[in-house]
This record gives sequence, C-alpha cells and structure tokens, in this order.
Amino acid sequence: MVTPKRSIAHLKDSDLHWIELGQGSPVVLIHGLNDSLQTWSRVAPLLARNHRVLMLDLPGHGLSGRPDAGYELSWYAGIVSQWLDAIDVERADVIGHSYGGGVAQWLLLEHRERVRRVGLVAAGGLGREVSFALRLAAIPHVVEKMGQPFMRMGTHLGLGSLGATYTREEIGELGWMNSQPGSARALARTVRDVIGFGGQRRHFLERANEVAELPPMHLFWGNRDPVIPMKHAASILDHVEGVALTTFDGCGHFPHREKPTEFVDAVRSLIEPEFATSGRIRRVYSVGIAKRPSWIVRAWLRVARGVRSVFSRRTVDAS
Repeated sequence: MVTPKRSIAHLKDSDLHWIELGQGSPVVLIHGLNDSLQTWSRVAPLLARNHRVLMLDLPGHGLSGRPDAGYELSWYAGIVSQWLDAIDVERADVIGHSYGGGVAQWLLLEHRERVRRVGLVAAGGLGREVSFALRLAAIPHVVEKMGQPFMRMGTHLGLGSLGATYTREEIGELGWMNSQPGSARALARTVRDVIGFGGQRRHFLERANEVAELPPMHLFWGNRDPVIPMKHAASILDHVEGVALTTFDGCGHFPHREKPTEFVDAVRSLIEPEFATSGRIRRVYSVGIAKRPSWIVRAWLRVARGVRSVFSRRTVDAS
C-alpha cells in the first residue's frame, strides 16, 4: 500500500496543494477544468508502484489558492514550472487531462527542459470543437460576476452528465471545493483565454515549430467523448510524426477513471521504455484550427445573406 504525502507549496503567484506517492522517475499528473487532483485517484496508486507520482491542484481549483490573476495557459505553465523548482524536480514525464493537457502542451512550449515525455488525455488545444456548455462559459463577465453561487450545483450536474464515474462522496467533495470564493472567477478567466463562442482558439500546432525537438508523445482518448471529439487526435497524427494513440472503446471524457488498469498500461508504454521515438513536425502541414470571425460577425453575416435573398426573390418576381 502506497501512502500519499500531502503538501502545500508557497509559490510567488499562488499557494499550491499537491500530493506525492511512490518512488522512482517522476510523473506529473495535471487535472482538467473545474476538477482536482482526485481525478487521478484510480490510476495514481497503480503508477506509484514503479514511479514517483506528483499530482497538483491547479490554482483556482481543489485546495490550491485562488489568486486574482489572469489564468492564461502560459501563466498555468509558469506555475507548474515554479512548483517543480520548489520540489527539486528538474525533469518529469507529464500527463495532462482535458484542460490539463493544454497546460502540459504550454509547459512543453515554454519550459521544454522540464518535459521528458508527454501524454495528452482527451486534451484541449488540438482542434476547434468543444462542448456547447464551455462555449457558454466563455461569455464575458457572466460566470465571473454571477456564477459563484452556482458552482457547487454545476459540479454535480456536470459530472453527472459526463459519466465520470465519481462516487457521490467524491462529487460532494469536489462540489465543496468549487464552491470556495474565487472559483467562478478562476473558471471564467481560464475558459475565456482558450475558448470563444466559436470554439477553441488556441492550437498546439500554431507554436509547435518553436520547439527544437519534440519529446515522445502519446494521446489517450475515449471514442465516445462528448466534450472534445477524438478526431482531434487524428489531426495531430497527421501533422506530427512519432506520436502514438491509444483509444478506449465505450469511454467518454474520463478514460483514466472508466478503465484505469488499461489506462495505466498505456501510460507505461510511454514512460517506461528506455528509448522512445521523439515527435517531429512534418515539413508541410496546415494548422487545423482556422481563424474565424467572431460569433457576432457570423450572426450578422447570416442576417445579411437572408435579407439579400429576400430582395433577390422580389427582384425576380417584379421582372
């Protein structure tokens, strides 16, 4: 039985709650949006049999601080780098789920020396599509100014609809954490940085060529993901050589919770071989996330097309 060790790291930008268990090469696990490190509760003890597992609550989440900050992806990546400095970890394998996958990507882009190998679990930042609920959360000021009283209820409804296989007690605990003051502000600013009403607006491939050498990369995806579609993984496979993909049949957005044993086996195939293939950007590729007008502009364009068609029909009738 591996006993977890809880700690608080007092960083320049935020207090950070984290848990360590096991010994060996370090593996950092980064949770997703409006979640906490408890999302890894089913896989961390299995990984800790052979590795030093490090799980953190991102700022604005779990038991970490909720500073009045911008909550941009680059800010989160800087926090993770500060934390690794504080606990004397120079380099680690990094596994990120959903938004945490986006943080892992930005850690790779801006703190490459920290990342040995990277695993992305149903990760953001690899395509445009995202659930409608997250697009609504990106509407300026609504969640930040009015959402705090509803954070606990939203946690219960959200996890229930996603089939994340959390127990009632786990949902209650996460709901309590998300009800803490500052959680809605953190959620709103985090979402607004990466999502607009038209979908995701950051893409790893837009900046991947800034990295001289990509590390070995592995994607993990449930084939019934209702939040971020699995086709985003196919886009990365098309544009980056040396990337592996493991799919989980019948799983949604939380394959690490729905099939923990199979998930850990797949993660070990990334982090345990002595040698692994590095990723490499293909010479010719097009970024899979097109620049689109804002939703307001697109709405006005649809109205204008409708008006034009009406006048066109009247002109034809008059002639």
